[in-house]
Amino acid sequence: IHGDVFRFPQNASLFCAAVGTGLQLMCTTFAVLAMALAGVVSTTRRGSILAACVVVYCLTSFLGGYASTNLYLKMRGGAWTRCTTLAATLFPLPTGVIFCVVNTIALAHGSTSALPFGTIVPLPLLYSCISVPLCLIGGSCAKNYGDHDFRAPTRTTKVAREIPTEVPWYRTRPFQMVIAGFLPFSAIYIELHYIFASMWGHEIYTLFGILLFAFTLLVIVSSFITVALLYFQLAREDHRWWWATFVNGGMTGVFIYVYSLFYYHHRSGMTGLLQSSFYFGYMAIVSFGFFLMLGSASFYLCLVFVKHIYSRVKCD
Repeated sequence: IHGDVFRFPQNASLFCAAVGTGLQLMCTTFAVLAMALAGVVSTTRRGSILAACVVVYCLTSFLGGYASTNLYLKMRGGAWTRCTTLAATLFPLPTGVIFCVVNTIALAHGSTSALPFGTIVPLPLLYSCISVPLCLIGGSCAKNYGDHDFRAPTRTTKVAREIPTEVPWYRTRPFQMVIAGFLPFSAIYIELHYIFASMWGHEIYTLFGILLFAFTLLVIVSSFITVALLYFQLAREDHRWWWATFVNGGMTGVFIYVYSLFYYHHRSGMTGLLQSSFYFGYMAIVSFGFFLMLGSASFYLCLVFVKHIYSRVKCD
């Protein structure tokens, strides 16, 4: 399948935007954890880490726009502005929608956890005045100064070959997705319990060194398991690996959300519309962020792996 393995995926603009956004979120996470570990961000004052995440995410928007657009142009895409726009809105747009719904419910209940109007105003200003311009500048720099040569080691044929449909159940896509999500999740299960207790149990979390190590381990394990599953996928002559590697890598985010359901019913003691909306709304944002981060990291390692193994193929 050397003539099909570098056939670019469908919905390339969305795929590249997801990869670039995941890379941006990963850089944001590492930067915030490093600042918390160095004492730059207060770990005892609630809201300081969240504020640091918002500011660092806005400042790293240049990286997200550049990575998305550069990958899209390597795939010989023509509508690079659409890809850049998707990169600028893929994560902030659903986050903003969920926040508005949750905050409206809190205001309707008269909760003190609802953010007042004066606190909310700086958020769209940061996004529209810093994040979006930096993302567009990053996309423009990728268009004008980036390396747009994909350097595929084999030539892609004009007609895609047929993909075998009869495969054992343990090689099917759903089973691989479960394995890709469960194994990395099992590596962070214990640490995840303490993080949930800190987020929703009003406990102070201070072990940011261990958290940084656990997050690094999660990225490494997810990426290597995705590479292993990719090898089995290519062995059964299925060349549609682009979206498969991204989804397989990000499945741990789905498992985190499933674990949040267990935690809500058996550990949290939460009840009512207000608490449920806060919990499930913000956990959806966190899980989606993990999905993008781990999917992006897994894809980049799989891309290096595929280029390496097919550069050894001798063909005319």
